[in-house]
Amino acid sequence: MRVTKFGHSCVRLSYDGRDVVLDPGVWSQREAMDGVAAVLLTHEHPDHWDLDHLRSTDAPIHTIRAVADQIEAADPAVRERVTVVEPGEHLEVAGFSVEVVGRKHAVIHPELPHFDNSGFVLEVGGTSLFHPGDSFELPGRAVDVHCAPVCAPWAKMSELLDVAREIGAPRTLGIHDRVYSDVGLAMADDRFRAWMAQRDGTYARPADGQDL
Repeated sequence: MRVTKFGHSCVRLSYDGRDVVLDPGVWSQREAMDGVAAVLLTHEHPDHWDLDHLRSTDAPIHTIRAVADQIEAADPAVRERVTVVEPGEHLEVAGFSVEVVGRKHAVIHPELPHFDNSGFVLEVGGTSLFHPGDSFELPGRAVDVHCAPVCAPWAKMSELLDVAREIGAPRTLGIHDRVYSDVGLAMADDRFRAWMAQRDGTYARPADGQDL
């Protein structure tokens, strides 16, 4: 499995000529959409999905009801390509085995709405990857690659580190990284690298357009 990061939380998986993209949002590159066979969206926030990105492809889209409703309001033609998924569901998407994980976004603030969010575990060719969206939910199984948020308005660095260490994937990919300064990201990278080494794992946060 080839794993390429395309800005913030957007990750593209490639295997045997098939490509699936997760969470192409407003801070993601349009190249992420080129030739994709399917799109997976974790939740409704614009840093995780962007209408123009979805319009740039005719690929099927798999996401939760809250996102489907927003797409319906924005562009009914795009909504026709959407399949609504439910937590715990197992499905086949472009040759990838996909499990839908979790139901809720992490709490941003008690006075703000508590949004829905479902992450995804994808497996193909004997390799598995977990993308949580904006959630502290665990995958419920061992995974080979964990797409770990490294900074967010809904989390402390210590919380994100603890989740990554608990998942303990052999390889951790740093995502959701647009809201820290370069200094803050350097601190996060240093801590993630050290925390994952405690579990005999590796950590990397590739630049946009680079492979894990």
